[in-house]
Amino acid sequence: MEQERVPVLVVGGGYAGLSAAALLAWREVPVMLVERHPSTSIQPKAFGVGPRAVELLRPVPGIEEELTGIWAGIGENMRIAIAETLVDPNPHMIISDEQEQFAFLSQLTPAAMVGAPQAEIERVLRVKAEELGADLRFSTELVSLEQDEDGVTALIRSKDGDRVVRADYVVAADGYRSPLRQTLNVPTSGKGSLGEMCAIMFDADLSGLVREREVTLWYLQNSVFTGVIVTGTGVGAHVLGVNLDEGSPDLTEERCVELIRMVTGRPDLDVRLLDKATFGLGHVLADTYQVGRVFFAGDAAHTMPPTGGQGGSTALQDGCDVAWRLWLVLTGQAGPSFMDTYDAERRPIGVLTANAQLANLGARMPPAARIGYPEPLEDQAGALLGHRYHSTAILDEPGDDGSILEDPRVPHGRPGSRAPHVVLDWDGQRISTIDLFGSGFVLMAASPAGQAWMDAGRQVKERLGVRLTRLLVDDELMDVEGRFADRYGVRGGGAVLVRPDGYVAWRSPDADPDPVGTLEQVMRRILSR
Repeated sequence: MEQERVPVLVVGGGYAGLSAAALLAWREVPVMLVERHPSTSIQPKAFGVGPRAVELLRPVPGIEEELTGIWAGIGENMRIAIAETLVDPNPHMIISDEQEQFAFLSQLTPAAMVGAPQAEIERVLRVKAEELGADLRFSTELVSLEQDEDGVTALIRSKDGDRVVRADYVVAADGYRSPLRQTLNVPTSGKGSLGEMCAIMFDADLSGLVREREVTLWYLQNSVFTGVIVTGTGVGAHVLGVNLDEGSPDLTEERCVELIRMVTGRPDLDVRLLDKATFGLGHVLADTYQVGRVFFAGDAAHTMPPTGGQGGSTALQDGCDVAWRLWLVLTGQAGPSFMDTYDAERRPIGVLTANAQLANLGARMPPAARIGYPEPLEDQAGALLGHRYHSTAILDEPGDDGSILEDPRVPHGRPGSRAPHVVLDWDGQRISTIDLFGSGFVLMAASPAGQAWMDAGRQVKERLGVRLTRLLVDDELMDVEGRFADRYGVRGGGAVLVRPDGYVAWRSPDADPDPVGTLEQVMRRILSR
């Protein structure tokens, strides 16, 4: 049987798998993706991508422009409410037109919140991954997988027959049922199955109910059913989700049209059904994201209810995150044990996000059986950019409290936190510090006292063979608003090291008598060298 060789095999062509493939291909790491379905999804599924996911994707040329070209500004054109129907005279507004909850985001990041449906985002990711050279194979399934000390051997099957693939690593992004998770006996926790929902995609003229290019997400609680309706998807379609239980009637085409007319309050509405799909709701958390050379991402790692809209963004972040770590290890910049940091950092965030979504489910769609669910996060908007990491790839400072969530409105530049947004002028062009991250490590210091760190960075870069960009603020980069030292916590002569994912790995608030020795030791520790 023919055998193929590839550094990374990705299983699953959803958010996590496609983002991993695109980011690996952009970093020139050969990658093969197998997906059992013939193409990406046609159902809108998840709606919206948070700014943190966009920050991770935006280093790939053109991808942010394509995503925002589909539909941007979800933070300005969205309403979320609990109601009986779309014409409920007294809905309980969770998010109103004014969008005060998200107004602060523009002060913290140049990345937009993208309001496009999952089907369109997957299409963009697929095209971009293929353009960059990723080998994407749809209508192809993983049949079996075996590991040894040197790699992974997988049997894949397509209409052309069976093939053996030998890979260094595998990204398991094979969905909420995750056959790989079962094959590798990964234990799980969480509430488990929470029932099923039928998603009915339809086209109809909802003028008067929905303004142009506005997303409305209404959680429905009425005498007929509980569910959700998403209107204004940007693709000429809307989606009605109906919670199913043992007593649910068969959702025939006639019944679907009847429910849509009831929800919209228009008994004569002309409805064209486009698609209907049933999917499971669940709260299933993998107790580890790593088994040997296999790394779990997306729904395979954390199946969560859709209430809150962060499942898709979290999956995208998983894919981007595992990609830059694999790149460092495969290119010899980091030691093999560096991959342990993926589970250490991403799993606490996956648990936090899944529990927050579960809490939202209890609050927004609350049958009596959901009493006892956790309370929703007090600052759900702040959680979009407020995650913190802790692992051997982060050198915590004395007194760090180990928290995994903080208020991003108060940027401080501590290791483990997302590197703050600061406006800079680079040769007459206004940019953000966020624009500097993605292709490798970045060492930043303020001129003129920080020059010693720049010299040290050059030597350490050559010694260790790592991709390290050295930037001196108020030299080639001008601190337009004078906020760099304060937001990054570096005074005269200090320096900060930012990872490829835009997180602060280490900083020295002040000058160091041996910057070369200190920086080399720091890099070796962070990279498991």
